[in-house]
Amino acid sequence: MSENPVSSPMNRRTFVKTVSAAGIGVAAFGPQLFAATTRPTGSRKRYAIVGVGSRHHMYQDAIERTYPQHAELVGLCDTNAGRLELARTRSTRNEATPPPAFLARDFDRMLAETKPDILIVTTVDATHDDYIVRGLLAGVDVITEKPMTTTAEKCQRILDARKKSGRNLRVTFNYRYSPPRTQVKDILMSGEIGEVRSVDFHWMLNTHHGADYFRRWHGEKKNSGGLMVHKATHHFDLVNWWLGAMPATVMATGKREFYTPTMAKRFGLQSHHERCHTCPEKEKCGFFMDLAASPSLKSLYLDQERYDGYFRDQCVWNPRIDIEDTMNVLVNYDNGVTLAYSLNAFNAWEGYTIAFNGTLGRLEHTIVEQVYVNGTDTVQGGIAAGGVTTRVVPLRGEPRTLEPWTGTGGHGGGDKVMLDEIFLPEVPADKYQRASDERGGAASILVGIAANRCFETGQPVKIGELVTGLTPPHYAPMPSRTAPLPMPAKVGRLPS
Repeated sequence: MSENPVSSPMNRRTFVKTVSAAGIGVAAFGPQLFAATTRPTGSRKRYAIVGVGSRHHMYQDAIERTYPQHAELVGLCDTNAGRLELARTRSTRNEATPPPAFLARDFDRMLAETKPDILIVTTVDATHDDYIVRGLLAGVDVITEKPMTTTAEKCQRILDARKKSGRNLRVTFNYRYSPPRTQVKDILMSGEIGEVRSVDFHWMLNTHHGADYFRRWHGEKKNSGGLMVHKATHHFDLVNWWLGAMPATVMATGKREFYTPTMAKRFGLQSHHERCHTCPEKEKCGFFMDLAASPSLKSLYLDQERYDGYFRDQCVWNPRIDIEDTMNVLVNYDNGVTLAYSLNAFNAWEGYTIAFNGTLGRLEHTIVEQVYVNGTDTVQGGIAAGGVTTRVVPLRGEPRTLEPWTGTGGHGGGDKVMLDEIFLPEVPADKYQRASDERGGAASILVGIAANRCFETGQPVKIGELVTGLTPPHYAPMPSRTAPLPMPAKVGRLPS
């Protein structure tokens, strides 16, 4: 995601003043950064990226380094001029001709001049809908990072634009492609545990990764929709896809009780402060982040503050934060399955445990993830060594532990599988149907959006009342809910 909050006070006058103060000068800077360049054409698909924070790296590297024979990067766009120049430098490092770059105010001009086949959106969550809709209505197919957007109203805009334009929209749920999670889908599709009737799902964020959401733009719901949307969209999508079902009603409670000014004082700090970089209590705070000590964080954020005033290391105890750190959700699905879900952002370990309770048995699955901090060299969603446990427990009989399917790289090996599917011209048919369009994107975020509404009202929310015109996603077929079931083995002699 591009680390540029929508609340940034930067305007045209401030931008000109800031660039000039940096010794660059708009007139001199413009031709270098914004002028379109002549690039070779051919059978390759043409891609443009809007949002050049850390998350866009995966797509830029895929286009220019992994799949250059099939893909061409023709445009870059962002609100921050400094990060745009970094992205162009990244092209040079990849031995590619730097593509033209455009400030966000010139987004439509980028589409008109560079004529991409596909637009990739990796901006701040709350701005996804704007770029998605403008791209679709300009006649361009769109790929967007999760979450698709942050509110029901913005979701409706996207659904309407997709229908009106007739163009394609893809939401990149890379967790679906992770081998151990695909293995779970395979087991459920096989019918080994029968028809799933309930799911227990608990996700933990440790105080490295979890705390990081409270340092950044994610800490304000107007930017991210909170963790129920930004983070849990991954989790709700997994359950929707695993079950092959559509969420129907949501009940939820949420609170913030760890990342607060009160907790700062309990840890012995005098107060909260604006940011880590200038914090007078940095030596005492176990949550201090040293941007200057990390070359990647320094170049991507600290060195670019002069363009938009965005701080990557905001205080995790700051009262500006309005997102929850402890959440519990109950979801009823259209096929009768119930989900009990929890998300905690200050846990001792990172990962999740989930159990599917079926008519013929139970599937238990746990993944422990590696330590990750956005913008560093750590692997996002990387699985710890020996961190996957999957076992099937029949109603009667001995449990069996499965050898997990494995992969390497981001999101448990899912990134590479997903990128192959996106960028290769021919890919094998996928019986798991892991690719997601706007229907899957909507089905996942609407659970989180409904949960946010529950936090405010204390009342259950019906998914069908949040948007109109949403048809259920197309999922792989699951075991029949009407076929006869084999009778479990007899109990035998009861214990005395």
